[in-house]
Amino acid sequence: MKFVLIFGPQAVGKMTVGHELEKITALKLFHNHMTIELLHPYFGFSAETWRLVDLFRVEILEAVSKSDLDGMIFTYVWAFDLQSDWDFVHKICMIFESKGADVYFVELEASLEERVMRNTTPHRLEHKPTKRNVEHSEQDLRASMEKYRLNSIEGEIKQENYVRINNEGLSPQDVASMIKEKFHL
Repeated sequence: MKFVLIFGPQAVGKMTVGHELEKITALKLFHNHMTIELLHPYFGFSAETWRLVDLFRVEILEAVSKSDLDGMIFTYVWAFDLQSDWDFVHKICMIFESKGADVYFVELEASLEERVMRNTTPHRLEHKPTKRNVEHSEQDLRASMEKYRLNSIEGEIKQENYVRINNEGLSPQDVASMIKEKFHL
């Protein structure tokens, strides 16, 4: 089994690259908004939403780790300056590592200007209803960038199976192919 964690700031292309990687591998995509969009209509962006999001994600990942699936692609916005995010990443990786699975870290980065542009793409808006208020979504994107550090510092990620890709100017298909080749997926 393989677990691919694709992380980076909002609108960097995690889900889109994940969809492309899913097409060219036997892995299934579980993008971070799948749980958010499920709960937002009931609880908005509340503490209860985030509690349930984490609970659902862990339970789903646990079930996958015990299944006969080839593996999972999971996307995540990782705030490197929050210990709780480090703890969550460790927890979900251990779910798979404890079952003997291989874990791969893929960090995506792109400029703010590129991410603001990607924030309005039809693919993103189709899969993420909470982003359809584009003005609010862009404000959130900018605010989170000021509040959190959403890309790692060189040498901070210690995983053996790690790649950092600046995907600005690259197609999602090209990035997915790079990931597949790098990790022999």
